[in-house]
Amino acid sequence: MADHHHPLPPLTLVLGGARSGKSTYAESLLTDVAQPVYLATARAGDGEMVDRIRLHRERRGAAWTTIEEPLDLVGTLSRHAHPDKAILVDCLTLWLSNLMLENADIGQEIDRLAQALPGLKGPVLFVANEVGLGIVPDNAMARAFRDHAGRLNQSLAARCQRVVFVAAGLPLLLKDSR
Repeated sequence: MADHHHPLPPLTLVLGGARSGKSTYAESLLTDVAQPVYLATARAGDGEMVDRIRLHRERRGAAWTTIEEPLDLVGTLSRHAHPDKAILVDCLTLWLSNLMLENADIGQEIDRLAQALPGLKGPVLFVANEVGLGIVPDNAMARAFRDHAGRLNQSLAARCQRVVFVAAGLPLLLKDSR
């Protein structure tokens, strides 16, 4: 549930595992925001993803403006961030996957995002999976993904004023430096 006594900090990171409730929690932080913006990074590459995207849209409802951008996160945030808007980016982990599939320079893209954060003009909430809590992946690509995701999450967590970890639908505040 949103904290109605304090405005949103400029930057919030919501972390959690798959199906932990992190997206629902992040969305709840924007229930009192007029015309929230949902910046979706997912690609509807198969029937399962088409269904997931549809369910997310239905859950959010018509109050949300949705922008779909699988790769140019920095440019899209720079164009759409505004003091009168709040943007929810869901999710950084899918964005990272998309970049890896495009053979992008991941370190450069993480740095571009980190450098852009201070210049954003309105509150932005980021959702990301915490993928490093399980077993060590058995293949090089999965290990590289886990390592990139860990660096991305650490970079964002260092720059965000609020960081929340969600497990079993329950938020645990890790950082609040407003």
